[in-house]
Amino acid sequence: MAWDLKKVEDQRKKLIQDYENGIMTMTELCRLFGISRKTGHKWYNRYKRVGYEGLIDASKAPHNPHRCYSEDDIKRAIDLKLKYWTWGPKKLLVKLNRDFPETAWPSATRLYEILKDHHLVTSKRIRKRVPATHPLGEVNQSNDVWIADFKGWFLTKDRKKCEPLTITDGFSRYLIKCQHLEKKTAHDVWVVFADAFRRFGLPNRLRTDNGPPFGSVGAGRLTQLSINLIKAGVTPEWINPGHPEENGRHERFHLTLKQAVANPSCDTFEEQIRRMAFFEEEYNFERPHEALCMKTPASCYYTSPRAWDGLLRSPEYDTQSMLVRKVGQNGCIWISRKEYYISQTLTGEYVGIKEDEEGLKVFYGPVCLGALKDNRLEKPKLKPKDIVRRG
Repeated sequence: MAWDLKKVEDQRKKLIQDYENGIMTMTELCRLFGISRKTGHKWYNRYKRVGYEGLIDASKAPHNPHRCYSEDDIKRAIDLKLKYWTWGPKKLLVKLNRDFPETAWPSATRLYEILKDHHLVTSKRIRKRVPATHPLGEVNQSNDVWIADFKGWFLTKDRKKCEPLTITDGFSRYLIKCQHLEKKTAHDVWVVFADAFRRFGLPNRLRTDNGPPFGSVGAGRLTQLSINLIKAGVTPEWINPGHPEENGRHERFHLTLKQAVANPSCDTFEEQIRRMAFFEEEYNFERPHEALCMKTPASCYYTSPRAWDGLLRSPEYDTQSMLVRKVGQNGCIWISRKEYYISQTLTGEYVGIKEDEEGLKVFYGPVCLGALKDNRLEKPKLKPKDIVRRG
């Protein structure tokens, strides 16, 4: 036997019929139907005024809406959406208020409904958010941390490979570099960093993943690129292997970059390079950023007070508390006539050795390479305090 389903309108009609026929009092009927006496009298009074048609739920739209938007206003919003097709209603609203301050624009929700009516937006898929495994180095102001990575290659329609190297400021989200590289060698990447340091100054730290040319499985994760960074005065830091969520803000930026320049890609490689340059200008100076309270990255970023003179200097050590040794051609150092292998990546570089309660620890600049034990370098074990400091 199927369930007996009753419409709300039918129950209201039954209540009024029983009340008019004197079967029960209003108090008893309201208790029977599980409603208040105020609700019962409301529907009875509406029936007396309108009849049974008044028992149907009326539209909740206002009879006299206090805001009516002209066709010209709606056309302006649609035209702006077509120009910045990757922008959502919040960013479009900021741009509209900036360009046309005299117009009383609708809320972001109402603007979304207008765009949806014109099939210009799609519903957002809600994904479960995964928190970071642990905190990274603090980002409190511009140039505290720069973040760098390769976006991942894609093909233009003329079958040319494009793979941008991107550098952003962790605090202001300012896009410092978005440049295609033919090769991903340490030398080619360093040329891009050197140009960025000359234009914007030096950051305190540079955060990357562990893939080449940024990191390695060797001592201290150092590569020739990270050695150059230390010599320039920048401390490299790496996210934990296999945890891209620790670099979430840069990964999210890559989604924005993909939607703007690679979905779809351009007809020719030359056109693709021009589109990336246009995106860099738009992203920094036009596009409001929600993490910045709808300000643009350019309005929140300032160049570093640490100007770079273009020289690479070996790190200095406190000779009062540390031994200083030069890494030989075979990647080894000598201490008290004993040979210890460090890394051939550091050939010709000077390292500092400091003794503590755990033994002799080797440093290259600010980076701890490990502890000396049994004629070899034992990599340091990550502790919570190290993870917070180094990322």
